[in-house]
Amino acid sequence: MVARREEGDVLARARMKAEEIASSVAILTRTLENLPASPITVDLPDALPANGVGVGIVEAWRGELIHWVTTDADGAIARYAIKDPSFNNWTGLAIAIRGNLVADFPLCNKSFNLSYSGNDL
Repeated sequence: MVARREEGDVLARARMKAEEIASSVAILTRTLENLPASPITVDLPDALPANGVGVGIVEAWRGELIHWVTTDADGAIARYAIKDPSFNNWTGLAIAIRGNLVADFPLCNKSFNLSYSGNDL
């Protein structure tokens, strides 16, 4: 089931979040029922590969969360960058509040529930 709404108001976003939760529970249930037998833990290497790049992309509760790591010739972390899920949605909030009263801003703002300081990380 794909959660979708034509409207963009607070009620439509709340209903869409409820549909997304129901869809997520259905996916988790199917996944847990079909998990193969496997070890619970995996041994990790003592060091990262030299001159490597790693990208981790997950769906956080506010949206897409990306971590990027680059290692140097010794396998030490040379660069680490994070793209917070709220980053993409600030523009959406700006578009959603167009034409609304200033007094409606707090309600619209909280319905998006974006991170001000990147604490989705």
